[in-house]
Amino acid sequence: MPEDSSAQPSATTPGTGPGTAAEPGATVTTTTDTTTPAPPEDDLVETHHTLAVGRRRLRYTATTGRVVLREEVFEDSVFKGHHAKAELSITSYVVDTPGTTQRPVTFAFNGGPGSSSVWLHLGLLGPRRVDSGDAGSPTPPPYGLLDNPDSLLAVSDLVFIDPVSTGYSRAVEGGKAKDYHDFTADIESVGELIRLWTTRHNRWLSPKFIAGESYGTIRAAALAEHLQARHGLYLNGLMLISSVLDLATVEFEFRNDRAHVDYLPTYAATAHHHGKHGRRSLRTVLAEAEEYAARDYPWALSRGSRLTAAERAEHVAKLAALTGLSPTYVDRADLRIEHVRFFTELLRAQGLATGRLDSRFTGPLASGNAETWDADPSMDAILGPYSAAWNHYVRDELGYRNELPYAVFSRQAATDWSYKEFEGKPVDVSDKLARAMRGNPHLKVHIAYGYHDGATPYYGAQDVVAHLQVPAALQDNIEHAYYEAGHMMYVHEPSRLQQSRDLADFVTRASGR
Repeated sequence: MPEDSSAQPSATTPGTGPGTAAEPGATVTTTTDTTTPAPPEDDLVETHHTLAVGRRRLRYTATTGRVVLREEVFEDSVFKGHHAKAELSITSYVVDTPGTTQRPVTFAFNGGPGSSSVWLHLGLLGPRRVDSGDAGSPTPPPYGLLDNPDSLLAVSDLVFIDPVSTGYSRAVEGGKAKDYHDFTADIESVGELIRLWTTRHNRWLSPKFIAGESYGTIRAAALAEHLQARHGLYLNGLMLISSVLDLATVEFEFRNDRAHVDYLPTYAATAHHHGKHGRRSLRTVLAEAEEYAARDYPWALSRGSRLTAAERAEHVAKLAALTGLSPTYVDRADLRIEHVRFFTELLRAQGLATGRLDSRFTGPLASGNAETWDADPSMDAILGPYSAAWNHYVRDELGYRNELPYAVFSRQAATDWSYKEFEGKPVDVSDKLARAMRGNPHLKVHIAYGYHDGATPYYGAQDVVAHLQVPAALQDNIEHAYYEAGHMMYVHEPSRLQQSRDLADFVTRASGR
């Protein structure tokens, strides 16, 4: 069909448009647009929803988009104003009831470093959740979303935060993302967002909580101390999910025998799940593994070549029985079993690897003689459902339009991440948690462990908490919850239901309301 000439653009004068040759002898004037880009502004979108929770109908407002963070700038001690430095993506849920300003509020994020908050958001805490299936029965594409009547929203308003370079969060134009891929800068930027949201929404007198998962537990513990010291913002509680406060518990390099010990009970749980312990109960297997890890195993590793042949054979046999690996493999490994190699080796005879994030999952090995698997089967199983669910949900239900890719996981942030503050020593924030607890004796801590978590082993996390430098009376402020699941324990439906009840109960008790 011929084009309608009346519909053609008319903003460009014939003979002067881009790529148009000028008439011979004509003078061409070129102008350069020197307009300064407009400063970034918040681009938040509000929508209203209802969630059925038992016999109640919970009406709430969802707000999603990006919040501009600004910093005070001084030059030669002269104040130059508040300059935009980053745009952080958030999603908040606030129940539409009188007295909202005194209702509990929970700030939540995942870890990585480099992970968005989509996992806790759509897996456990939010009013909508992803339909991802579970180990052995994953949901096929295109996946789906379900209402979540077990949402923590029933007892607490929610604010999900994506740190810089994750989700839709970015440094401002002209800024460097790498400046935020740093332990201290991360704490300061997330802490500023928490302070800003609390101030704008008049929530300083609300009970306040932080929920962090994985590296998010490092961030949460450090934030508790930072918010107290910097802003006088005291929390009621921390929810540490898949806790790792000291990275030495998961570091196998530099002859670090501690990690080998800390992972042993997780190996035993994995072996049990995959049928290597016959009809013995998981609790019996874990009790044996924990007892061995507490005393005899560290001693054996400390002896090195001083172990006699008989002693070595005894420990080889013990480790093989607990882990489900062959005595030959354990002997070749010098009694030290690295975690990815374990997940590759356990089911090698079946051509399978087990997951690291969740060792209940399995996937085919790319090569039968591979030293390590080429991918984590548990991540393969859950990445697609969460990514698809979020990208649909944020546009279709929350009404937010942004053509940036939502970075479920930022490899740039993970690669760039700096721990310069810990140079020459382990990355350990247990002292910051202890300081926060000593300064705020009302601070309650809930720690959630997954027996099949191969990323942050529960036994190592327990050990760190047992050595917190707090008075004995404050140890009573810490509670522990265990689940027969992995790193994202809420992927396992019975664990999700139990954990939802556990967290709601914790928030209710710690709020003192």
